[in-house]
Amino acid sequence: MPSATTKAAEGYDRRAFTVDEIIAMQDAGIISEEENFELIEGEIVPMRPKYSAHERMKSELGMALSKACPSNLRIGFESSLFLSPSTFVEPDLSVYSRSLETQEVRGPDVLLAIEVAASSLAYDLDLKAKIYARHGVREYWVVDANERVAFIHTGPSERGWASLTRKGSQEILACAAVPGFKFRLADA
Repeated sequence: MPSATTKAAEGYDRRAFTVDEIIAMQDAGIISEEENFELIEGEIVPMRPKYSAHERMKSELGMALSKACPSNLRIGFESSLFLSPSTFVEPDLSVYSRSLETQEVRGPDVLLAIEVAASSLAYDLDLKAKIYARHGVREYWVVDANERVAFIHTGPSERGWASLTRKGSQEILACAAVPGFKFRLADA
């Protein structure tokens, strides 16, 4: 059976992979568990190293979420979310039901996904936002760690997000799924 293909930016066909193939390659030692990448619609997308602005913001957001998160929810820290047979992502933070194991979480189960961007802002606001919306993630935040601005996406659909709100560093960030969570980027 021929393998699936995808079109590269320059228009040439490329071999597309599935989540199951990636897991098998990791199990066989072909791909190291330490390699940092995501699988986006069949394409392996390497992720850049994370530096201090990114890590500091992720840590502060994670601590604030942890303090406010009710016991029925779990916070994933760079947990793999398997959105389709050809797509898995690793948001910096995600919130979903504690009753689910990480490998069971699908798009509509994700109450909040947060990507902290220090060097990937355009990618997170464009392609990643489309992926999360298409797969039904309920709320998606892109936090610009350098400028201390958050882009809050709500109302996912196949066509994108119903609402996109920009919040400045002094404004309060809140998520309906985590009622006690309130955070200002200026405090990070």
